[in-house]
Amino acid sequence: MSQETEKEIQNNQEENTSEDVESVKNPTEETAVEASEETPEETPEETPEETPEETSEDTKENTENADKEKEKEKDKPFWRDILEMFIYFVAVFLLAFLIVTFVGQRTVVDGSSMSPTLSDKDNLIVDKISYRFTDPKRFDVVVFPYQHAKRTFYIKRIIGLPGETVQIDPEGNIYIDGQILDEDYGAETILNPGRADVPITLGPDEYFVMGDNRNNSSDSRDYMVGNIKRKDLVGRAFVRIYPFKDFCIIKHGEE
Repeated sequence: MSQETEKEIQNNQEENTSEDVESVKNPTEETAVEASEETPEETPEETPEETPEETSEDTKENTENADKEKEKEKDKPFWRDILEMFIYFVAVFLLAFLIVTFVGQRTVVDGSSMSPTLSDKDNLIVDKISYRFTDPKRFDVVVFPYQHAKRTFYIKRIIGLPGETVQIDPEGNIYIDGQILDEDYGAETILNPGRADVPITLGPDEYFVMGDNRNNSSDSRDYMVGNIKRKDLVGRAFVRIYPFKDFCIIKHGEE
């Protein structure tokens, strides 16, 4: 075979080989294109936008209600404001009156008759409700009105109870029904027994009271004070609120 013939055959084989390669590549490209057409790209799901219809409606309703309230306030006659204010002050006054009358009240110690337990200018709260449920006890510190002066109250300690007999001897000893009273509230020995230098028998609703400063106290030893009736007891000292440094609950003898 000649060399020219061999070259032609070789060229033909190379052309066939290149066509085969192209034919192999082309189907692959078509397949890829078809696959891309059959498999659509995934797109994120669209979330519906929230419509603020409900919120806006609520806001609108609240605004309308507020406007209505303002209109009502404007339409309310002036005399109703005065009436409401009057009712308010009456309620406050009534509450304060009930507290002062039946529960407790503030009082100020004037003088030193209860020294050293209480001092001059001490501010106290008097418990006015306890004696509505219980009877006064010995050594209670009580408040009662002075019968011979208006708006004057005394504060003393109960020594003798209803039905007892009280006497003070020349040595300053206190006797209850013939027995010496065991107590140490008095700051010093009693020098003046007053009307108690003889036995004093108390009535069924009477109390014998004395100040702790025994030689500087006007109390049941004095004829101007005498025995104190149950109905005249305003209450008992409950707490000292001033001076602040001396704030304390008042302790009574049998507590």
